[in-house]
Amino acid sequence: MTPSVELVEVRKSYGGFAAVDGISFSIPPAHIFGLLGPNGAGKTSTIRMMIGITSPDSGVVRLFGEPLRRRALRRVGYLPEERGLYRRMTVGANLVFLGQLAGLSVTTSKERIAAWTKRLEIADWVGRRVDELSKGMQQKIQFIAALMHDPDLIVMDEPFAGLDPVNTMQLKDVLVGLRASGKSILFSTHRMDQVEKLCDSICLINSGKAVLQGSLSEVKNGNGRRFVQIDYEGDGKCLADNPLVDSLNDYGNHAELRLKPGADSQELLQAAMRQLRVLRFQVMDPSLEQIFIERISGKYD
Repeated sequence: MTPSVELVEVRKSYGGFAAVDGISFSIPPAHIFGLLGPNGAGKTSTIRMMIGITSPDSGVVRLFGEPLRRRALRRVGYLPEERGLYRRMTVGANLVFLGQLAGLSVTTSKERIAAWTKRLEIADWVGRRVDELSKGMQQKIQFIAALMHDPDLIVMDEPFAGLDPVNTMQLKDVLVGLRASGKSILFSTHRMDQVEKLCDSICLINSGKAVLQGSLSEVKNGNGRRFVQIDYEGDGKCLADNPLVDSLNDYGNHAELRLKPGADSQELLQAAMRQLRVLRFQVMDPSLEQIFIERISGKYD
């Protein structure tokens, strides 16, 4: 199956600074891919090369099996992190204009605007000016702008920014439906909870390099079952002082900790029960947020 997008050893520097340093990954159809990393890691620079805003210094970017060409970008939808709407124009005028830029006629644009605004429950706002809208509402308008020309590859930079839980769920349902219809979706976000629920695979980058990538199950299985959650009553200081514990987040009566390599979780449980009333003790796979934090901080072995 031909990937919708493929990057091979892509590099990009600015004034001697390597923003992207040898990144490689591919995204097949019917797949949601998470591009993750801290601020300044190179995520946006990578995305900009994928969609032809900038060119790599070296390496190859392929769209739909061919080297990136402008005509292929008609099959790409892009939601940028920063809003790009014309604030003094109405929602409808913005979307018609953006639809025309994507190759749609005015008539087709209006038909799709009507369908999408009804689906996202914002049809009553089409005649309003953008500067009358909340940040979350503007995000939904840009979401529509990225999708209304029915792209095969959808690239979204922080798609859930400014959205409340209800609207986040609404957009999540749309993305799941798009994947089911065969679309490829890349999104870059700091929302690890959304990545964990949505993504089929991820690439974690730091300082321009890929430090971890693979399917979500591979990433989790490859990082061991060294995480423990404990609900307890008593003084949790004994957990922080326990030599089996490598790192600890204690919320008071609930603790999340990482065991040292080779440590026995049962030994920790026995030690905790001598000093605490243990209500729940669970050994578990690390969350993606835990993997993210510890990979970036260099604490993983």
